Amino acid sequence: MHVDSARELKALLSRRLSEAPPGSVVASGVPSGSDWSGVALGLTPVGPGQVHLAVRLVAETDAARVLEGLGEAARSEVDVRVIGPVRPLTSPTPGQLQRRTRPLVPGLSIAQRDVTAGTLGGFVRRAGAGGLLVLSNNHVLADSDLATVGDPVLQPGPADGGTAQDRVGVLTAAQRFSATGNLVDAAVAALDDGVDADPAGYPGGPLLGIVAAALDVDPDEDVEKVGRTTGHTHGRITAVEVDGVGVQYDEGVYTFDDQIEIEGRTGSFSEGGDSGSVIWRSRDRAALGLLFAGSTTGGANGGGVTFANPLATVLDVLGLEWVAD
Repeated sequence: MHVDSARELKALLSRRLSEAPPGSVVASGVPSGSDWSGVALGLTPVGPGQVHLAVRLVAETDAARVLEGLGEAARSEVDVRVIGPVRPLTSPTPGQLQRRTRPLVPGLSIAQRDVTAGTLGGFVRRAGAGGLLVLSNNHVLADSDLATVGDPVLQPGPADGGTAQDRVGVLTAAQRFSATGNLVDAAVAALDDGVDADPAGYPGGPLLGIVAAALDVDPDEDVEKVGRTTGHTHGRITAVEVDGVGVQYDEGVYTFDDQIEIEGRTGSFSEGGDSGSVIWRSRDRAALGLLFAGSTTGGANGGGVTFANPLATVLDVLGLEWVAD
């Protein structure tokens, strides 16, 4: 519709929402006692001088009431989206990520009891199963193959003051290392009863999809991560399908194939302790990789380069499903 017509419709709906008795227009999703209708209205450009009316809702159940009384022609010119609660997009600082935090969110300090500290990357499930699992690296949750299934996992990790009282779960599975040809450095831990988690708690909201293949990226693709040491950082993909990446662990060098290389937009994209972070594609918030290693030099912006396992490979190898929210 023409922009002037859309503005008139927007004003009409806005007036109806403001004049309606509390609770009579919006069905759900608004905090008790709020005088906000739970609806935001705007204009969506669709062509020169042409727009749709943008309706943004907290909950799906609100849509019918908000659009009640609109004719079919008007409804065809409305762009309705359920966006859920909207919050300030602040990023946690490294200091906050290294503290004991409940509910658990991505980016926090976490580790097996004999490890210093790494990063809680995100949350997954066993395919076809129920409870949430924490995803991070083998060298974070399984002490590079030295841990035993059932060993406690602490949040924060021991390097950040975690003790037995900070247990959040137990190691349940890890992909063991071999001398060469490794594809992933990954492990999962099952949460203890009563430990709450927020899988959607990334800076900016949930990660809604998985990048199926590393080549499904654009040149100079923007990516992000949130990690225990450096917090929320931005970078760019500089290489994919990287074979023969030699990583120096305490017990020796293991090589990895089919890896993703990333460098920071300014300085380092990651540092020690960020291992286990999930990396996502900025343009669509699709989860891309599981950060596991990096260098201190070689990046174009004064830092090193970071390496990540393709997340699709991690999920496939361990038989996992991504949990977005």
